Amino acid sequence: MKRLEGKRTLVTGAARGIGLAIARAFAHQGARVMLTDIRDDALRREADAIDQPHAPLDVRREGDWEAAMRRLADEFGGLDVLVNNAGITGFEQSAAPHDPENASIDDWRAVHATNLDGVFLGCKHAIRAMRRCRTPAASIINIGSRSGVVGVPAASAYASSKGAVRNHTKSVALYCAEKRLPIRCNVIQPAAILTPMWEPMLGDGSEREANLGALSAACPLKRFGTPEEVAQLAVHLASDESAYTTGAEFTIDGGTLACGSPPR
Repeated sequence: MKRLEGKRTLVTGAARGIGLAIARAFAHQGARVMLTDIRDDALRREADAIDQPHAPLDVRREGDWEAAMRRLADEFGGLDVLVNNAGITGFEQSAAPHDPENASIDDWRAVHATNLDGVFLGCKHAIRAMRRCRTPAASIINIGSRSGVVGVPAASAYASSKGAVRNHTKSVALYCAEKRLPIRCNVIQPAAILTPMWEPMLGDGSEREANLGALSAACPLKRFGTPEEVAQLAVHLASDESAYTTGAEFTIDGGTLACGSPPR
């Protein structure tokens, strides 16, 4: 039997990068996956490619979460696994400063609205949907960042939001345990994973190879990680293999945090 056979799952930010890799890995392992994102065209294309349903979901909007949960109930009959993956760095639209002195309050709030409010809303509605879960232990997987463990002066809003995701994961895990709910909650904290957000910094051809080497020089493994490597960890946390794991954090960064190198 496949490791996630029949598990009903929802993945946010699933149109590309880590979210897409997780959706593909879950489907490969037998899960029924609802892919969600705000990138409609890419979402539809990727969902069709793995023969799974999709739905628009802006994680900042509670109404979108309510609609997504109704859609899940109609199509899947419930929810066993939620992956709160959708997130932004804050630099997607502009290069405005994000340091503690010069970041604007609007930019600060925008990053937290997606990265933290989105996770809060996802956990809130997943708990309600998972209360009568038919699996041994339903699973909420939050995607944090190694930047939530260390300070990042040039990206203070991002680091703050991911630090809060790390802590909220533990609150959710303890709440569910105290209420005797069949729900676990854990956080994956990636760093230096080669996703589309890196492409503008890499260039092409020989320049790309040089930049890849320079940007990964601080990593003990001397390379970027892949979204597929993060996805395999998510498969474990979604499966019944990890039924005794809750409130835990899993850093996947090629050993960079272990050696104390500065984040990138």
